[in-house]
Order: sequence, then C-alpha cells, then structure tokens
Amino acid sequence: MDLKQLGLAIRTIAEEKNISEDVLKNIVEQSLAAAYKKDFGDRDQNVRVEINLNTAEIKVFIAKTVVEKVNNPFYELSLSEAKKIKPDCQLEDEIEVKALLDDFGRVAAQTAKQVLLQKIRETERDTVLDEFEHKVGTIINANVARVENNLIRIDLGKVQGIMPKNEQILNEHYYPGQRLKVYLDRIENTNRGPQIILSRSSSEFVKLLFKGEVPELENNSVEIKAIVREAGIRTKMAVFSNIKGIDPVGTFVGGRGIRVSAVMSEIGEQEKIDILIWDENIEKYITNALSPTKISKVSVDQNNHKALVLVPEDQLSIAIGKNGQNVRLASKLTGYELDIKADQNIETKESITKEEKLKIKTTKLKKKTDLESELLETIEEHAE
Repeated sequence: MDLKQLGLAIRTIAEEKNISEDVLKNIVEQSLAAAYKKDFGDRDQNVRVEINLNTAEIKVFIAKTVVEKVNNPFYELSLSEAKKIKPDCQLEDEIEVKALLDDFGRVAAQTAKQVLLQKIRETERDTVLDEFEHKVGTIINANVARVENNLIRIDLGKVQGIMPKNEQILNEHYYPGQRLKVYLDRIENTNRGPQIILSRSSSEFVKLLFKGEVPELENNSVEIKAIVREAGIRTKMAVFSNIKGIDPVGTFVGGRGIRVSAVMSEIGEQEKIDILIWDENIEKYITNALSPTKISKVSVDQNNHKALVLVPEDQLSIAIGKNGQNVRLASKLTGYELDIKADQNIETKESITKEEKLKIKTTKLKKKTDLESELLETIEEHAE
C-alpha cells in the first residue's frame, strides 16, 4: 500500500465492514501520529496528523511553545521562527508547526496498512460476537470444513468454529463436508480474536437433543433434573414428572423406544443412555442412579456428601461398572461420593441356602433309594 491507495483503502474497508469513514480516518490519523513520534520525534510531543481522503495527502503538525531561546527543538520554537507562521504570536504561545515529512511517507504507508488490518480484525471479531453470542447454549447445524490432528474446523457460514479433541465423541469419525449437529459451548477471546468453541461431547448437547424429541418438556409436564455423560460410552439422566400419573422414564423413552432411539442415532448407537427417576429421598435417588444394580442398603453421610452402598457380591461388578464407569457417573449425578461394598450378610445367607439345598437333595435321594428298595422287595414277595 502507498499513500495514493490510502484514501481508496479507507473508503473500501469502511463500506465492506460497515465502519464510519470518519471513525476509520480518525483511527489511522492517531496511529500515524504515534508512528511519527516513534520514528522522527519524541514520545511526549503533541503531534496531530491530517489525512485528505481525496488526495491521500498526509500533513503532520507538531505543537511547540514559543520561547526566546530554544533549548529543546522537539518542544520549543524561537519567536522569530514562530512569527513566520503566525506574525502576531507572543512568547509562551503554543503554535502548530508543519513537519517536514521526507521519509515519513514510507513509514506512514506501512503504519496505515497495519492499522487498517487491525481494524478489520476487530470489526470481524465484533461481528462474530454480535452474530453468535446469543446462540451460545444452542444446537447448530453445520458442516465439517477441515479435519486436523487435535481439532475439527466447523464451517458456520461467515466464520469457522473449532471442536477440540475433548469436545468430540469418543471414536466418532469426521470428514470434510460432513453434516453435523453441534452444541455452541462458548466463545473464547484469543490473541487472534474470538474463537467459537463447539461440542458434541457436552451433556447439554444430549439434553437439547431430548428437548427436540420430548414435547412434554416444553409445557413442564416432565423435566430433566440432572444429566452426566462420558461421550461415546454412557449417559445417565435423572428425570421427574410434575404431573401425577405420567411416567417420566416412559415419556423420554417413547413408544417402542422411538424417542431415545432418535437421540442415540445422533450421538452413536455405541453410547448407552440410562434414564432413571429423580427422587428427593437421597437413598432412593442413589439406588436409582446405580441402576440396573440390585441394592441391599444405602447409608448416607449428608454432611460430607458420602454414601456407603451395600450390594450382593454377584452385583458388585455391575454396580462399579467397566473401569468404574457406572459408579463414577452415578456419583456425579447424585453429587455424593459413593463407596460400593459387598454385603457380607447376603453372602452368608447364600452359603446357608446352598447347604440347605444340598441337604434337601441328599434327603430326597435317600428317600428315593428307600422307596425303590421297598418296591423291589414287594415284587420279589409276589414272585414267590
């Protein structure tokens, strides 16, 4: 960019980015004043720059104090020199002196270019914020633009968003042009401007998918009290009915499972969804959260938000789940640290039951043998 192109560039950018020409011109003038002080003057000087948009002519003026003897030429001007500019000036007056530009043209062009580019970035940032800020917390239909090592770039129209690795569904494969539903999680301010962060691993993503399938959520007949998720593996969701007679779990599952199936088709069939009933009684709520485990007893420490859960020994692995997944999600869902242990009393009862069964079996076998012997003796008597 040279000085002849400056006026055209300001007008073009002002029109394309919907910025006032005066605002953009003022910003460039201030930046050029700072550039002049840095390269040709002193940082504390009072410098003013004027730009003529029609001719792209730049004028630089420096405010100086009129003195009898000049000690610092950056800030002072002799009375004789001052009278050449303003014949009626007096000592201690402050007048503006037009600076000789010489090499400043090259610096000015480069500075103007940087300022304009910065203003474009700022304007685009504001546009992004204006357009997408109100969409945070919603689901957007979008296309995959590019697949990189640790993130997916998503085309949102005028801008791109990113879906980092931790916001992706485990083992889900993405490819350019793929049509996806994504959750707009947040907008982060970075050195390069605002960055739109998208997610498919968020619990809120599943919650909103159900909202699209369960109309009863709109009239508050049923509600989702809590939801936790390990994307691609398992989701636990506690639901509740505000109307007596309505089965909340059945409402979310839908006839023949049509509603939950619609959600699973979006997040992947490999992810299990546990829908359970929320209960204000924490013991019952924990029992429901550990479903499908059979629970013997729940002992709650409300002060420390901990609970001891006893289960039959054969239910221990089910309660804990693969890699501790079931108990981990149940703990997050209820807000209680859950300690799962085998119920020793049930083990003893099972042991006794086995012994009793063996004794009964032995008794029956003995009775059967005695009966066979008696029958054999009777047959022999008749034969004689």
